[in-house]
Amino acid sequence: MRIITANVNGIRSAASKGFFTWLSRQRADLVCLQETKAQEHQLEDPVFRPKQFGAWFHDAEKKGYSGTALYSRHQPEFVQMGLGMDWIDREGRYLEVRFRNLIAISLYMPSGSSGDERQDFKIRMMEAFLPHLRTLRATGLPIVISGDWNIAHTEADIRNWRQNRNNSGFLPEEREWLSHLFEQEGYADAFRSLPQKEHEYTWWSQRGNARANNVGWRIDYQIVSDDLVPKITRTRVYRDKLFSDHAPLIIDYDHTIRA
Repeated sequence: MRIITANVNGIRSAASKGFFTWLSRQRADLVCLQETKAQEHQLEDPVFRPKQFGAWFHDAEKKGYSGTALYSRHQPEFVQMGLGMDWIDREGRYLEVRFRNLIAISLYMPSGSSGDERQDFKIRMMEAFLPHLRTLRATGLPIVISGDWNIAHTEADIRNWRQNRNNSGFLPEEREWLSHLFEQEGYADAFRSLPQKEHEYTWWSQRGNARANNVGWRIDYQIVSDDLVPKITRTRVYRDKLFSDHAPLIIDYDHTIRA
């Protein structure tokens, strides 16, 4: 099983840069996209609906903003759009599919970098999401939550960590929340489950040649239930082509989806 997650910063923009051409060669079983910035009726062109995949979209009410998508080679038994909380779901941040032996989710956690109001929204969503994460674990099914979590967990996940200790995305309470998931709630960071090189990031500011100099943040994750950790066989951040300010994260699992 291969899962790809990518914040595309506009699905139409990414398509114009060759994202779907690249995707057609990746042999992915599941593809989770965030920040689609489109309404579903704007995505009728076949380029956005590759023949090998079923496609689901959870749009934000606000046009050109947020939104998630999920592509699957396998027909799910169940699809859930949103968390059942209007204040979150209006922004199209959660899309879930269930199979007989897997729960897969495309998640777009908010950024709080624009100011206190959005940071408060982010913290509220983190608090509201935790009981749902426990409910998912109670199903007993393997779980993969792929997406832009907008949090760099450790100093190894951000190049300039000292300068960002008081900035959204690297605040102590955000990092502690992820640590709690990994240490007490039965979840794991799939990427860190295998040895990694230094300075592996998935997002770079569009200022100051950050990408060219690899001054980045690792904020895109596949967070998995602990039972999937032994099945992780390969991880890769794809940086060869530029589709958005984020890079796709590709992870392979020794797991076969049963539809």
